Amino acid sequence: MQKRKLGNQGLEVSEMGLGCMTMTGGYGQSPDRATMIQLIRTAVERGVTFFDTAETYGPFKNEALVGEALEPLRKDVVIATKFGHDIDLVTGERLGPLNSRPEHIKAATDGMLKRLRTDHIDLLYQHRVDPSVPMEDVAGAVKDLIAQGKVRYFGLSEAGARSIRQAHAVQPLSSLQSEYSLWTREPDAEILPTLEELGIGLVPFSPLGKGFLTGVIGADTTFAGSDLRSHIPRFEPNALKVNLALVDLLRRIGARKGATPAQVALAWLLARKPWIVPIPGTTKPARLDENLGAAFLKLGSNDLHEIEDAAAAIKVQGARYPEELMRMTGL
Repeated sequence: MQKRKLGNQGLEVSEMGLGCMTMTGGYGQSPDRATMIQLIRTAVERGVTFFDTAETYGPFKNEALVGEALEPLRKDVVIATKFGHDIDLVTGERLGPLNSRPEHIKAATDGMLKRLRTDHIDLLYQHRVDPSVPMEDVAGAVKDLIAQGKVRYFGLSEAGARSIRQAHAVQPLSSLQSEYSLWTREPDAEILPTLEELGIGLVPFSPLGKGFLTGVIGADTTFAGSDLRSHIPRFEPNALKVNLALVDLLRRIGARKGATPAQVALAWLLARKPWIVPIPGTTKPARLDENLGAAFLKLGSNDLHEIEDAAAAIKVQGARYPEELMRMTGL
């Protein structure tokens, strides 16, 4: 597994990371904890050094899982987590949508360090921009944490260009995390040029479209009420029928390259920019191996042009989140 640099502050990670959110639920029933710990450790054996979690996943359960799994391997890995939701820091009760007040950030970070079983967080993101707190105050709080040695690098998630610039002026950003894939191209217009200008890396979450771009979801697929995709407009039956044209494109390229649709989708991201590091999530060892195999799939210029031309003719149907969640993104 090759390494890539995220930003200009010195952060270096494996060219593919592992998103850990669904290891404690999200797509239905929570997987077995011991199995997930072993999966995380297997990822390290495969060369993955970059692991993504957040306090709101659970809340707290996901960080505790990641902390236990990586404690014996801590010196070999980079752990990213996120603050910004309004959560009772003792009970984990959700109190409201957002809270990025500086005092809350600092108190939340102490809890993260305990759950992650570490003395520092490698990459600390603001999970969502909080319109009630000036970005300069948020960045200033993280700057203080970096000075104290509790945090090493700073990132934002789902932030717009204005917020990125405001934060970067106070505490340089190493990474922006945003949804980005062949069926979520919004960052192309303004975000990617801003990141390139400022020297900030991009970490695409849901790089496989929450499983859609793997090819295992069909027009008749239904989702249990506990599966977050049951509430996402893009996964409604009528939208799925249209959006499957993207999967057909990936299958066509994959058949020629001896690769799966998921591998083509991830290889496309890796080919976009040398400072893009996707973090596909999975709970299955076979999928982990499949995803990591994308790092060895080389798409030529003809392949990339074909993907771009064909994808441009496909109008993706349905929003990527329900309306209330879309309002919490800065894109």
